[in-house]
Amino acid sequence: MWRKKIWLWAQQLAPQHPLSRFAGWVATCESPIVKDRIIRWFIQRYGVDMSIAQRSEPEDYQHFNDFFTRQLRKEARPIQPQANAFVSPVDGTIAQIGQLEKQTLIQAKGHHYTLSHLLADPAPDPRFEDGLYTTVYLAPRDYHRIHMPMAGRLTMMRYVPGQLFSVNQATAADVPNLFARNERVICQFDTAYGPMILVLVGAMIVGSIATEWAGVVAPSTSSTVQTWYYQTTDFPGIYFEQGADIAHFRLGSTVIVILPKNKAAWHAACTLDSTLQMGQVLASFQASK
Repeated sequence: MWRKKIWLWAQQLAPQHPLSRFAGWVATCESPIVKDRIIRWFIQRYGVDMSIAQRSEPEDYQHFNDFFTRQLRKEARPIQPQANAFVSPVDGTIAQIGQLEKQTLIQAKGHHYTLSHLLADPAPDPRFEDGLYTTVYLAPRDYHRIHMPMAGRLTMMRYVPGQLFSVNQATAADVPNLFARNERVICQFDTAYGPMILVLVGAMIVGSIATEWAGVVAPSTSSTVQTWYYQTTDFPGIYFEQGADIAHFRLGSTVIVILPKNKAAWHAACTLDSTLQMGQVLASFQASK
């Protein structure tokens, strides 16, 4: 218990942003002596399965970030074909899964937070009230690219500055409003079954969050919330097929999925602490838009 308290105090006192940015700088070092040793140590320390990576040797990567955001062989993460399927956008572990109570989500036992705070929006889309949500934690060993859970069009992206607490389950159980306090990037899409939100949450030592359409979004030089809209009367938004590679973390973090009310049901096998692979069925939609 005392070790946990010391770790939490250390996170609060540490220069979170400078420390994370320094880690990001180290992760871009191209010296073979440095990057090969770091990559080999990381693979051994966290048990990373390199047999499914497109490039299996540390020497094949330009720097640690190149390794950390590695792409997998196509056959390693097939999309499971199923009508109306919503698939996992990432590899990871389900930290929370369920239904919002109006606009309230569970962070951990005894800790709740609101959709309004998470999205930095005083009036969230009412279609998400009493909707579904799941929080998926990406451990260091996991694949760190984010893919489209189902086909859709990007309509909005929001950058929210914040702190950089660790996002593991121990911290989630002790830091109130963790996901609504950390730096994050919010992406909203329009699908055949209604709106869908993916929240990419930053964390301690996360070098950055990057998307396919905007490049590096976090960290940002802005200290205020920034919002970009991609859907207009003349432009319907940026379209992505199911399974498309849309973003990545440079060092790990968490993805929160928000779905509208009365549109989908979580797959029975997807429960608290379940391990997910990108592409496996996470939910099924029940009615058309």
